[in-house]
Amino acid sequence: MSANHSPAGPQPTATYESAFLKACRREPVPHTPVWFMRQAGRSLPEYLKVREGIPMLESCMRPELVAEITLQPVRRHHVDAAIYFSDIVVPLKAIGVDLDIKPGVGPVVQNPVRSRADLAQLRDLTPEDVWYVTEAIGLLTAELGETPLIGFAGAPFTLASYLVEGGPSKNHEHTKALMYSDPQLWADLLDRLAEITSDFLKVQIEAGASAVQLFDSWVGALAPADYRRSVMPASSKVFDAVASYGVPRIHFGVGTGELLGLMGEAGADVVGVDWRVPLDEAARRIGPGKALQGNLDPAVLFASTEAVEAKTREVLDAAAGLEGHVFNLGHGVMPSMDPDALSRLVEYVHTQTAR
Repeated sequence: MSANHSPAGPQPTATYESAFLKACRREPVPHTPVWFMRQAGRSLPEYLKVREGIPMLESCMRPELVAEITLQPVRRHHVDAAIYFSDIVVPLKAIGVDLDIKPGVGPVVQNPVRSRADLAQLRDLTPEDVWYVTEAIGLLTAELGETPLIGFAGAPFTLASYLVEGGPSKNHEHTKALMYSDPQLWADLLDRLAEITSDFLKVQIEAGASAVQLFDSWVGALAPADYRRSVMPASSKVFDAVASYGVPRIHFGVGTGELLGLMGEAGADVVGVDWRVPLDEAARRIGPGKALQGNLDPAVLFASTEAVEAKTREVLDAAAGLEGHVFNLGHGVMPSMDPDALSRLVEYVHTQTAR
């Protein structure tokens, strides 16, 4: 998708004055906005009902189903933003990479990328490849009204890790071996993935997404020097590619306490923080000019309501001095979580932070 499709600067829309977008822009908010990673999904009985018998990747390619699943947590929890229901490997599947999402395992790639010849699997992504995304977002923005929709994609490093390992990995040994042994092939792989990711985000923004989040789920496995040298250029390329749309760009990874400053430097407007680093300390590491997102430990939701409120208060207190704060969990909603606990959490944050 060429750059001349990009509108210049922020576009006034029905969602522009929402608490979520104001917080992303570091403007005063009526209350701290709340949304949850993986809010559309396995913790909701209504999700399990509509997904019954439908494989994950297929469910991501049915516009009406995507729209329904994306809307479910907005209806139930009254969160301040919806996040588009998809999976980070959808753009790879769309360009013909032979992969599937195995229940209980995750994405599994038939022919892992280990050599220069394997790069041929990764052709350009066109809007036509993901027509169902454009259609689903059209349905969603019509329903959501003033509630923003967050588009998302997997970051180049995390996508590369799945492609090189052939599936989820604890130690990322093949990934790191390639990164250290053949830095040029590694750079070319990440650059290719940055282009695919950029085009996937552009499709979502042009269809009506009000913000985008880049998930770098596995990047916490890297030391800062390796991140700066071998990953940051590709992440920056993605953020630069969508900068002219004027929508907030969020960057999130797990176990990234040592990388927070670099992740902000990569180009995000909002840096997501997992639960391991308090938000005030995260702000010190990231520096001024960024909003922060996070960061209640998801496991806290299994505790008593009193305990959840006490831990939430700690997060809100740590966020008190921030330029902008979007309340979220420090990682995704777990399948066994009580949906009512999430609804109570949204109400508590809204009530406690009402201005």
